[in-house]
Amino acid sequence: MTAPIPRDIPDLPAIPGIPALLPTHVPATAVMAPVRRRLAAAFRLLVALAAAAAVGIELALGSPLRTLSHFTIQSNILLALVFLASARRAWTASRPLPSSLTGATLLYALTTGLVYHLLLAHGASPFTLPGVLTGEATDPTGWHAITNQVLHTVTPVAALLDWLLLTAPGQLHLRQAATWLIYPLTYLAFTLARGEFLVSDTPARYLYPFLDVGRHGYRSVLGNALLIGLAIYGLAILLVALDHARPNPIRHRAHHRAKTGFRLQPPVG
Repeated sequence: MTAPIPRDIPDLPAIPGIPALLPTHVPATAVMAPVRRRLAAAFRLLVALAAAAAVGIELALGSPLRTLSHFTIQSNILLALVFLASARRAWTASRPLPSSLTGATLLYALTTGLVYHLLLAHGASPFTLPGVLTGEATDPTGWHAITNQVLHTVTPVAALLDWLLLTAPGQLHLRQAATWLIYPLTYLAFTLARGEFLVSDTPARYLYPFLDVGRHGYRSVLGNALLIGLAIYGLAILLVALDHARPNPIRHRAHHRAKTGFRLQPPVG
């Protein structure tokens, strides 16, 4: 007759010298092969080249220091660099750029386009200055007319289309919206300091009429800057909300998905 089996069996002590197994993270590339996005790469490369060419023409036609002081030029330089890096990553099937960087680039490009078309090129605006890059109150002509449209219309629209059609949703976060305001605030401080250091009779001392302290005074300029800053922040929040509500434009259909490398076998028997 055998002894009864105890109900509670004590835990066996760990064997010394054998480390405990820890859970490991399996990267997505080990399960699914990376896919090149040739269309996205080609589109982003084309946009980057267009922005770089327009900036280069403006630098060649005008004063480089004055040209580089424009928010339009700086935002398009950032767009060209970011889109060039994004094109390379899409072509090599690498990990996308951080959403904090791509979201900021989109926000600044849209700000450039909206400020130009709503304040500078709009006939009913009190700050009308269609030739903002040349400092003239008339419509630009020649090469300036082409670069003006590229920098204020083509690249903002292209950045918006890239976000809507070629970028996965749900990447932007509300906490990023406040940090995106650092650059506009820095630019405000820069342009006001630039105007103070230049002599009063310098042409285009203040590059944007709504920031012209000599004409409107600091009180009105700071009020304009506050309203524009709130509008930029509101636009940033809208982009974040839309990013989490819009459909996924790059979701692969079932027959277009890459093979995972695992093959299920039918049951035996």
